[in-house]
Amino acid sequence: MIKAGIIGGAGYTAGELIRLLINHPDVEIEFVNSSSNAGNKITDVHSGLFGETNLTFTAELPLDQIDVLFFCTAHGDTKKFMETHSLPEKLKIIDLSMDFRIESPEHDFIYGLPELNRKRIIRCNRVANPGCFATAIQLALLPLAKNLLLNNPVHIHAITGSTGAGQKPSATSHFSWRNDNISIYKPFTHQHLAEIKQSLRQLQNSFDTDLNFIPVRGNFSRGIFATLYTDCPVELNEIKRIYEEYYDDHSFVFITDKNPDLKQVVNTNKCLLYLEKFGNKLLITSLIDNLLKGASGQAVHNMNLLFGLEETVGLRLKPSAF
Repeated sequence: MIKAGIIGGAGYTAGELIRLLINHPDVEIEFVNSSSNAGNKITDVHSGLFGETNLTFTAELPLDQIDVLFFCTAHGDTKKFMETHSLPEKLKIIDLSMDFRIESPEHDFIYGLPELNRKRIIRCNRVANPGCFATAIQLALLPLAKNLLLNNPVHIHAITGSTGAGQKPSATSHFSWRNDNISIYKPFTHQHLAEIKQSLRQLQNSFDTDLNFIPVRGNFSRGIFATLYTDCPVELNEIKRIYEEYYDDHSFVFITDKNPDLKQVVNTNKCLLYLEKFGNKLLITSLIDNLLKGASGQAVHNMNLLFGLEETVGLRLKPSAF
């Protein structure tokens, strides 16, 4: 059994990660660290797990007793932790924050988008889990970059559920504001753009065009519904072939011929892609669950790769659908 530890166990992504790991046939959770909740039951915070686990939060960090450590921490905290703690040399790390997503000679984390870096992830010990918007957008564009077809500005409109803002209430996440409401934030400047551009240049070295990204706060709880369009001279049938070929040996990305809806992916680790042509414009619709494919599900996918397991183990999840 793979012994797992989690740091920062009180948030939405941690709750989803715990849910996945307690049902994973090859994993045993050794500890869930949360100094503010130490001694409390996991189900006191993650009430949806009532009846499924008797685990309690702990302030202890028995790092020598685990094989993999997940960081579900605020941005900046993983880096601080690693600078102030001595970690076992063979300990595998999966960081769900944005601290190490931009690859650098200063650290040895590999960017953990399996559909881009699967071979590198299998050989590494430290993975930087991608952002949720970044995941949906990259999966929509990677086949084009692979075929050197990203040569015109890309216009992106993506709407996310309220869980993307985290569990701590804020002015733009509490129910009375979010319900029956919609708004944009960080237009053209969202922090996920840096990792998206890094990945696209990895496949298409010449990529140097604009990504005009408008993020939107939605009035639903979970999921990301992204639409992207760009000029592309290639016929639709050929584009579909390019996408199907790129994702042929990947377990969680599917090209659909029917206009998809968000409930098809919520509660799953899937990404659905839908392709259309309008004259010279290619329209791509990309749908994921922000807490699973965009965070904790992808982290478990990366764990499966790190330990040589079949990719879909623990991730065969039924969508909400209705």
